[in-house]
Amino acid sequence: MALHEDMEKIAAQEGELRLPRFDAQIAWELGARLRDMAAERDYKLAIDVRRIGQPLFYAAFDGTTPDSAEWVRRKSNVVARFHRSSYAVGMTLHLKTTTLVERYGLPVADYAADGGAFPLFVKNAGFVGSVTVSGLSQRDDHNLVVEALCAHLGRDFAALRLGPEGA
Repeated sequence: MALHEDMEKIAAQEGELRLPRFDAQIAWELGARLRDMAAERDYKLAIDVRRIGQPLFYAAFDGTTPDSAEWVRRKSNVVARFHRSSYAVGMTLHLKTTTLVERYGLPVADYAADGGAFPLFVKNAGFVGSVTVSGLSQRDDHNLVVEALCAHLGRDFAALRLGPEGA
């Protein structure tokens, strides 16, 4: 799939995967779903679900390192700043042949425009937080979060997932 097609698909994901409400219980359900999915597939991930400025769920598997938590923090900072998925922000920067540092002056120590963090929007309320995973390829991290949101919302993941890179 071409980069522009991926960008259109991610915009559709961000538009469609909106929660009816968000609270600590929903954060726990999303985080636990991601943890179960990762355990079933033997993924070594760090998982974070947060309300703006407030972590509500965090889990890390054996095989992750303290750097995994840093990747989660840096990716979720991108979502908090732009209200877009970290993967979409990274693709946009790639298309414009620039970086977060060059375009926005954002330090790489605090921001990572790599896939795996996804904005949480509540219908009729707007941006409320993010869900982030780190440990797979950035495309696979992104797709895993989308899959979990689809399962939570009863949406068809096959229709919303990004296909294999370069397909």
